[in-house]
Parts: sequence; C-alpha cells; structure tokens
Amino acid sequence: MSGTTGGTRLTEVPVREAVGLRLAHDLTQIIPGQFKGRLFTKGHLITEEDIPRLLDIGKEHIYILELGSTELHEDEAAQRLAAGLCADTDFSATEPHEGKVTIKAERRGLLEIDGELVHAINRLGEIALATVAHCTVVEPGQRVAATRVIPLVVDKDKVEQAERLLSDYRSEQGIPPLRIRPFRAMRIGLLTTGGEVFSGRIQDKFGPAVRDKVAAYGSEVIEQRFAPDDRHTIVKEIHYLLDAEYDMILVTGGMSVDPDDRTPAAIREAGAEIVSYGTPMLPGSMLLMGYLHGVPILGLPGCVMHDPYTSFDVLLPRILAGDTITREDIVTMGFGGMLGC
Repeated sequence: MSGTTGGTRLTEVPVREAVGLRLAHDLTQIIPGQFKGRLFTKGHLITEEDIPRLLDIGKEHIYILELGSTELHEDEAAQRLAAGLCADTDFSATEPHEGKVTIKAERRGLLEIDGELVHAINRLGEIALATVAHCTVVEPGQRVAATRVIPLVVDKDKVEQAERLLSDYRSEQGIPPLRIRPFRAMRIGLLTTGGEVFSGRIQDKFGPAVRDKVAAYGSEVIEQRFAPDDRHTIVKEIHYLLDAEYDMILVTGGMSVDPDDRTPAAIREAGAEIVSYGTPMLPGSMLLMGYLHGVPILGLPGCVMHDPYTSFDVLLPRILAGDTITREDIVTMGFGGMLGC
C-alpha cells in the first residue's frame, strides 16, 4: 500500500525488506513499568541492526518515506549546507543528529563570518543557520555553527539557493564564508605610568595582568618600563619602545581626565595617529587606540588590571590576527558592549 504527500510517497513494506529506507513516522516502544517513548524517529534510516528491535515492538510492516525528485531529506540538506559553509581544513562537521549538523573549529584563532550572509540564508525560510559571533576567539573542538532545515523534507531548490549564496560569497570576496585567522606572536613593549608605582609607593599590578593576557595568545611582553606622571618623560619612553622595534606598544595608567593623568596627551605628542580616545564599551571606555609609525599603540585604563573582559580583550585578538583597527571598529563596539558598569 502506498500514498503521497506532495512529492513524498508513503509506502508500506515488510520490515525485513526495509534496510536502507527511511521511516515515515515515529515509532514508540512501551515496556510496562519501565519505559515509554520514541524508539525510532521519523526519517530514521533503517539498518540491519534495527530489524530485531522493530520486530520486538510488533512491527512486521512499516511505512517508509520515498522522496520526490525535487525534495531533500533534512539530514542531506543539513550536510550540504555545512559543506558549503566550511569547505576548509580549519573545520570539521559532525554526522547529522535529528537533522542537525554541527561545525567545529579544528584550530585556535579568530573566527570570522559575515553576519549579512547568515541573515540572507535564514531569510530563505525553512533553513536555520546559527553561528557564534563574528570575531570570536575559538579553540580546537569548539562548536562554531550549526545547520539544519526545519521540516523533515525540504524543497531541493531552497537548499540550492543557500548553496549559491555561499558560493557567490566565496567567489566575490575571495575568502571562505567561515574562516579562522591565526594569531601572530608579537613582541610587546610595555610602559607603566604613575608616580605612585614609579616611586615604589605601591606595587605594580598592571604588568602581571597584561603579561597574562598577551601570553594567552602566544605573544610576550619583552620589556616593561616605568615613568612618573610627566608628559615629557612618557613621550621619551614611548620613543624608546618604538626604537626598540617592538610589534606593539602598551601604555598603562594615567588614562582618566584627572589633572595628574598625562598618558593620552603624551601618546599624541609622541606622534601617534589616534584612532579613538574613548571606547563605547564597559568596562574599558577610557581605552585609547592609535598607531605610531604603523605600530599599534594602546593606552590601557585601570579596569584591565582587575576585570576579566574589557575593551582591550576585544581589540587585542583582532590586532594579533592582523587587523588594522579603524574608527568604525571602535564605534560598533557599543552594540552589545554593556558588560559591566
């Protein structure tokens, strides 16, 4: 006996002849006093090992699912979407589970994906693509995206539209839709300002915090120097670090508007091109981002010492992955940037 639902056919077949076919509906198992629930789900691909279990629940015949020529099963659809998204050795894809394929990172780095591309695919309807945020630091084995279609069976054309979007993006942009950029190991010069630290009245806590943060990405603070709250001295020390040819210069302390805080003016006087003094993110709103003869130079606010995640933790991995930070990068940090107060 058979029937049709759109292009999909429902056909009754003997259980022993059902290997390699897909179930047209859920099958329930009941063990009195022990268990009642789904033994097999709709769309399950029947294997030789399944036959005894089907017979155990009294199934001599079952309805199987035969797809029309213009249809795809949810598993195949999800696999095709995942293949188009991450055709790259930086990622691996799981086998389908209940119609979902999960994509995992295979190496550490900064994950990038165009949000507009994700939106365009999800606008097609009946397709779900979920990803972590753009510029997320990912580790090997971390789940970064998942694909699936909503119905059990989807129109093949819908999946082909999504594949074209992914293929066109790769052709037009010259990069994969989902990608991981490695971190460059940088040699960093650190200048800590403040009369209280310079004089030894209090212990420096900026140095250890900054060292730990950069070391987490494979970089190293090669040299730390100290300066009082004197603009000319700070400028001199910045030039010293520049002449030492460090890949990045970090200046800590003295970033507020207090009269004793000289760091922002000293960075500017040293010749830096200031991208932004002030960042729309909390904590870390007083961060300064600039470039001194092409070398990234950052003025770090006090929160970097004690808060686990600040504006510095947003910008640092991007710089280490090779980004040149722009004013627009800073401006857009405000959306979703309220992490503390």
